Amino acid sequence: MNMVFKRKLPIPMEIKKQFPMSEKLRAVKAERDRQIRQVITGEDNRFLVIIGPCSADNEDALLEYVTRLRRVQEKVADKLILIPRIYTNKPRTTGEGYKGLLHQPDPNKTPDMLQGLIAIRRMHIHAIEESGLTAADEMLYPENYRYIDDLLSYVAVGARSVEDQHHRMTVSGMDVPAGMKNPTSGDLSVMMNSVVAAQASHNFIYRGWEVETHGNDLAHTILRGAVNKRGACLPNYHYEDLILLHELYQKRNYKNPACIVDTNHSNSNKKYEEQIRIAKEVLHSRRHSSDIYELVKGLMIESYLVEGSQKIGDGVYGKSITDPCLGWEDSERLLYTIAETC
Repeated sequence: MNMVFKRKLPIPMEIKKQFPMSEKLRAVKAERDRQIRQVITGEDNRFLVIIGPCSADNEDALLEYVTRLRRVQEKVADKLILIPRIYTNKPRTTGEGYKGLLHQPDPNKTPDMLQGLIAIRRMHIHAIEESGLTAADEMLYPENYRYIDDLLSYVAVGARSVEDQHHRMTVSGMDVPAGMKNPTSGDLSVMMNSVVAAQASHNFIYRGWEVETHGNDLAHTILRGAVNKRGACLPNYHYEDLILLHELYQKRNYKNPACIVDTNHSNSNKKYEEQIRIAKEVLHSRRHSSDIYELVKGLMIESYLVEGSQKIGDGVYGKSITDPCLGWEDSERLLYTIAETC
């Protein structure tokens, strides 16, 4: 077997004991979880905005970002629930490039998974302490979820992972909303099947244990656009796409039908400025159709302190080292626009 076993990593319980969550933060998370759940179930008509950098690569910049987000949240609390994107591991299409804080706590140094596990837990804790906002992260590795499961209020399963049985079954054991993205092919049946699986109960092997889950009634869909066989991006946020998704939900007895629209990735062809226009179009579709209004519960937006992206080592504070993002000024204006029109 061409695999070198470098060292045995601490189990999640050990990392949690070393970096515990205070009772105060537990209470903050419980209240946030309650509110976000009620948006997904339709008991609360506020709108979710999952917003933040493509990858959370620098704790200082991330904490400054969530502090600014907190100030906006205070002003739009009657309309929006803001969920910071604190994505600590990144899927790479070819396996090349920066894989996130989990792999490299310092993007300029060699990978260190132990320090990465510590860094992502500390970052999530510090973000809640600074802002009072519990975050979203992507579950790229199901076996790593337990290291931060007590800190997250939202989980995303990416386009490359959504067909994987282990991801689906792990989501079925969560008690927070989990968004299942459409695959890069754009096949919506794959996404819908993933929601069916995530909402069902399962018995399987997880972290060396036989486990049983009872299903996650908050599992839902995320539209992120697709790519055709020639590599061209095909958006799926338009009115007709949202109506189609509503019709697909009607064909089966899903619990809490809900959708989040990802304004970047293949929906924007990674042209980050287009996120502003896309967000406004989705809001217009919600106003035009009561079915879409009830279905679309929020938006996912990639945003950081400085617009665009940079190469690792360029040293621009608060600028993405993965996909390009909206800058803060445009993001803040967009959040107020969403609050006014949702």
